[in-house]
Amino acid sequence: MPRVIDIADPAQTSLAECCAVLGARGFDPHDEESLAHAALWLRRLGNNRDFLGDLIIEELASRHRDDVLDNTYGPQVIMLAPPNGSFFIRANLWPSLDEHMVRASGGASFVYGLPHDHNFDFLTIGYFGPGYWSDYYEVDYDEIVGWRGEPVPSLRFIERARLEEGKIQLYRAHIDVHAQLPADALSVSLNIMHTTGAQGWLDQYRFDLERREVGAIVAPGPSEAFLKVAIGLGSQEALDLGHRFARRHPSDRLRLAAWDALAARESDAGARDALWREAEGSGSRLVEMEAKARRAELA
Repeated sequence: MPRVIDIADPAQTSLAECCAVLGARGFDPHDEESLAHAALWLRRLGNNRDFLGDLIIEELASRHRDDVLDNTYGPQVIMLAPPNGSFFIRANLWPSLDEHMVRASGGASFVYGLPHDHNFDFLTIGYFGPGYWSDYYEVDYDEIVGWRGEPVPSLRFIERARLEEGKIQLYRAHIDVHAQLPADALSVSLNIMHTTGAQGWLDQYRFDLERREVGAIVAPGPSEAFLKVAIGLGSQEALDLGHRFARRHPSDRLRLAAWDALAARESDAGARDALWREAEGSGSRLVEMEAKARRAELA
């Protein structure tokens, strides 16, 4: 389960000061001193009971005048500090089942009941309210290839726990899996998210807990979308690139995206089957198993 970090510090800080201090030192969750430093400043930011409400009111009051790009408001996430080297900071809203937004949109819109891991490390603190619940699991990431339906025998239940107000946790990339459950009342968490240049190439999975299987890859990168658009438009250069990527790209996920895009261009089921048969022997275990599934769907 996520690592609980106990820090007793009554000091408060502003969002600006927290960003400045972290920006000067950076955030490396694999370095104990850096981790302790970031957790301390997250604690101090969490001790500031006014900054988030003041920020929301200020942005709501000014949004008719200013086009603010630094704070992105969605149904659940508030960007507090945009990516700055090795981190960014956000707030997450966790509504209860009684909230109108959950009744109208469903729990899946707030990632409730979606067992998943993360392809990044992040620190979180319960800032407001009783906090969301999670069923926590752990997994051995190195054993996973990532095709849909792949057995994951290492997936093991740890406990059900809640991110209570003031509780700090480190979610470990590719280790901690959780299925989030609604908070008992509206809650807010603050997160310091670790970012690296390699993150976009690391897979994040949804798991089928009942079957103990991989449900899907849930972290597609922009390269997949751009590649599919280019191949769909059909220029000879794009098709040549698609075939090269399908056969030789170092990312199995991008190779699969290339095969998918090439297959989508084939209107004849026999041609698609032949293409996926070729993909089965392309040298990637992920592509091989997904190609077999695609052929089974065609049949």
